[in-house]
Amino acid sequence: MSTSNNTPAQVDVRGPRFAAWVTTVVLVVVLAVSGFSPAAAAALLALQAVVFAIGALRGPRQHPYGLIFANVVAPRLSPVSEREPVPPLKFAQLVGLVFAIVGVAGFAFGVPLLGVIATAFALFAAFLNAAFGICLGCQLYPLAARLRSAPATT
Repeated sequence: MSTSNNTPAQVDVRGPRFAAWVTTVVLVVVLAVSGFSPAAAAALLALQAVVFAIGALRGPRQHPYGLIFANVVAPRLSPVSEREPVPPLKFAQLVGLVFAIVGVAGFAFGVPLLGVIATAFALFAAFLNAAFGICLGCQLYPLAARLRSAPATT
């Protein structure tokens, strides 16, 4: 959704950071559970993959953790002072989804090391965003947007 002056829709930066904190906790639990039950880790990571998919397709306003932020957390905070554009956030969720899918596959198909590594990469990215406001997927977004719009060569 774009605003009337063709700038991308924007959201309160605290929402995606809240979502990153929740994601960080979920991914830490996935890694802890994976030590004794790769199947349970796969199931929990699959649920997080669904959350990533919703964020990638619907954006931060429809993201499950974003809805919790908007309805429970945001009303208790001071007014919005900083916003960020939605498209890079959706791309970051897509990147998280890819790592989650790889992790689920690793845990589900008997390659738990692959599951742990993919989950650890997603955890690293989520923690960077949560703790320091550094969104790796958002940083990659301009490159991906340029590659997507580059003319095909024959």
